[in-house]
Amino acid sequence: MKKILKNKTFLYLTEFFAGMSVMAVELGASRLMAPYFSSSQIVWTIIIGTIMIAMALGNIYGGRSADKNPDPDKLYARILIAAIWIAAIPVLGKYVIIGIAGLMVFTINSNFLVMAAFASCMIVFVFPLFLLGTVTPSLVKYTVDSLDDSGKTVGNLNAFNTVGSIIGTFVPTFISIPAVGTAISFLIFAGILLILCAVYFISSKVKTAKLPVSAVLFILCCIFGHDASFAFWQDKLTYEGESVYNYLQVYDTERSTILSTNVLFGVQSVYRKEKELTGMYYDYAMAAPLMAGVHGKPEINALILGMGTGTFATQCRRYFDNMEFTGVEIDDKITKLARTYFELSEEVPVISYDGRAYLYGDKNKYDVIMVDAYQDITIPFQMSTKEFFTLVKDHLKDDGIMVVNMNMKSEAEGNITEYLADTISSVFNEVLTVDVKGSTNRELFASMQGNMKDKLLVGITRDTQRDLKVMMNTVWSELEAYDAGDKIMTDDKAPVELLGMKVIDSIIADEVAHYREVYAKEGLKGLMEVL
Repeated sequence: MKKILKNKTFLYLTEFFAGMSVMAVELGASRLMAPYFSSSQIVWTIIIGTIMIAMALGNIYGGRSADKNPDPDKLYARILIAAIWIAAIPVLGKYVIIGIAGLMVFTINSNFLVMAAFASCMIVFVFPLFLLGTVTPSLVKYTVDSLDDSGKTVGNLNAFNTVGSIIGTFVPTFISIPAVGTAISFLIFAGILLILCAVYFISSKVKTAKLPVSAVLFILCCIFGHDASFAFWQDKLTYEGESVYNYLQVYDTERSTILSTNVLFGVQSVYRKEKELTGMYYDYAMAAPLMAGVHGKPEINALILGMGTGTFATQCRRYFDNMEFTGVEIDDKITKLARTYFELSEEVPVISYDGRAYLYGDKNKYDVIMVDAYQDITIPFQMSTKEFFTLVKDHLKDDGIMVVNMNMKSEAEGNITEYLADTISSVFNEVLTVDVKGSTNRELFASMQGNMKDKLLVGITRDTQRDLKVMMNTVWSELEAYDAGDKIMTDDKAPVELLGMKVIDSIIADEVAHYREVYAKEGLKGLMEVL
């Protein structure tokens, strides 16, 4: 046995760094996938499942390989290959993911999110984690001297692996990804594995070209892989970065400033620069203050759960001078972007907290509560259930109004907006809905006292500015009483991910129907000509 391996400390360190790197790659995988496929439970399930497959296969291969040829050079060569593969993920990973998504969007008709995310994980992440999965059975072969201490030795190896996994879980989430981003985090952990292998090969005096070649490849990956851009085809972004919770992108058009947390599916917020009514969802939502009697009260208190860029509050402040807002936004980086790029006033307080958790500690009651936490294709289940909406109701004044921005409108039977509306109807006495023209948004208004449409009409006729009056008349004429069903979501059962996935399939089918037809008739060449 080589001298360095006679010291079990080095073997334990190998186990430690292998475990740390596996978890770091898993968390990095979630961040690399989220801008394209969301960070929903479905995507997390796919990531964890494929990684478990990789580790299981690695354990099997590593055990058989160690029994057949217990050469530590081969183990550390495998770790070296894994290190370079991980380092290459920031360079090539996003291109592979976009390529897979682009191919599958034209070739599959359902379950796009599952199929594309699974294929991406298998191609990008399985191989290096398979190699790291060979570490434990190989190290057992080198560390167990006799049956007398085999239990102790294997226990120590597992303990070091577990401790490494714990650190590999917390460091990317709370330190490296927020500080330097996903791409550099991959490079950091790849570098750690590379150094581990260098220590082994140099101390063992093994003459191999693998180490210098790997060093060169790692340097190239550092040069070309530090770019944190996920939307690499866009070259005029105002801002692109990451927070603990989200990938964040701000870009400008001639008329709008747009925040996106997903580069494939929709946007999170749109702010129109002309500072007029825009016909966007937050204009429709301004019916809520009128329903709550904004013109007949000295002050209206409003709470926004899912503050985002604050477009609803900003618009209301232009038309109602007696409204006071409190915003709740879990991602404080979004709040900073809102104040920098979306003109959210410093006078509007924003609490960095989960919306539902905030309600548990809040004793205030409000005239208006807006729920706007359903961003892109991700709907937090804890803010979509009967228990949550009951909590909202308990924080409304007797004549208070809840308005919910539902951004995944669909006409299909059993869609996500139907589930949400049925759930809300099980809590509130009256529910009205209106579709936002030219978008996938649907606004829902709910109250306990009822007569919301009549109250809106009264509000329109009282001191309402002309342009707002026109907008509100449109809302009033299109408001419909919701005919509730029995599709009620609870904390125990709220399948929002699967329901959202169905809407995604529908949106994709509508958006690419023409291109699929071209592809079916003329193949890839015809498609490229059309694009």
